[in-house]
Amino acid sequence: MMRAVSIGTAVLCASLAAAAGDVDPAVRVALVNDLYFSSSDLNDLERGKLVKRSVDTPAYGEVAVAGAERIDAPKAAFIDRVRDIERFKRGPEILQIGRFSSPPVPSDLDRLTVDAADFDVRSCHVGDCPVRLPAGTIRRFQDGIDPRSPDEQLRTADLFKRVLLDNVVAYESGSSVGRILSYDDGSQPIKPVQEFEGVLADERSLDALAPGLSTHLRDYPAARLDGAEDFLYWSKEKFGPEPFITVTHVVIVCPSARTCVVATRDVYSSRYVDASLAVSVATDSLSNPNRFYLVYVNRSRASAMKGGLSALRRAIVGRRARGGVEDSLKQIKAQLESKR
Repeated sequence: MMRAVSIGTAVLCASLAAAAGDVDPAVRVALVNDLYFSSSDLNDLERGKLVKRSVDTPAYGEVAVAGAERIDAPKAAFIDRVRDIERFKRGPEILQIGRFSSPPVPSDLDRLTVDAADFDVRSCHVGDCPVRLPAGTIRRFQDGIDPRSPDEQLRTADLFKRVLLDNVVAYESGSSVGRILSYDDGSQPIKPVQEFEGVLADERSLDALAPGLSTHLRDYPAARLDGAEDFLYWSKEKFGPEPFITVTHVVIVCPSARTCVVATRDVYSSRYVDASLAVSVATDSLSNPNRFYLVYVNRSRASAMKGGLSALRRAIVGRRARGGVEDSLKQIKAQLESKR
């Protein structure tokens, strides 16, 4: 009986989602069933109102938010902006950014600066380091760099960039050699790959919108999705009391002529984030060829949101994340509509 009720409820939700409207019916179904957008949310979105909401998360230390905006510009303009990632991400929170070549080369990181605020080798020890690194890599810094040397920070920056590049090369080739597979900066090791797999499993909308995309992200580069476009970039960003350095994998895939999906995963983060997944869905208006709807979902895990005071930390991070979604959507809307 309960199974019949559940099936009936799912069918009803799908029918309501596919009801007449300006958003692609397949996208509407995913918004209702997987991201819990209400009919009121969808009506507001089609009227041009920005919509945002928190998304339930089954794991401790995980926060998920979603938002959507109507944009009066062609969908192709958004995809072109994503490809030009250095321009697309430009803003006060982005201190430095660069796109990796294919294959990655050392000069890709020439513009990245690594100063004491980013990584101070003198305060980095296994189990107690301000930067996320494996135990073996932390020992490389301890053994290879004399903190009393006058060029200590220069050598620290050089080694950090080599470690970062080795991680990207390993990720791109599917090798475990050089890959950062454990963060041993605290009392308990963090396994970022396993954490990401958990985040990926929690985001049901991904395969609903682009079948096979979750496998592409989880098993990259072994199981590539036909038609997918991939690239990696690095960035140094402001968040919290100290900046952090990240490597991000971007995937662009268009499962239909109407809809394109951009998914990004955190390949490395020097601080704060254990794993993250962001999904942007750009879907054409059914009534206006020069209009599209942009849906954005972000799901992240952080060890700082586990343990004591986790509920309070999650509430604070959740409020900030919702504000960040709103700011990002407004910024993208302003950028694209100003070019018309």
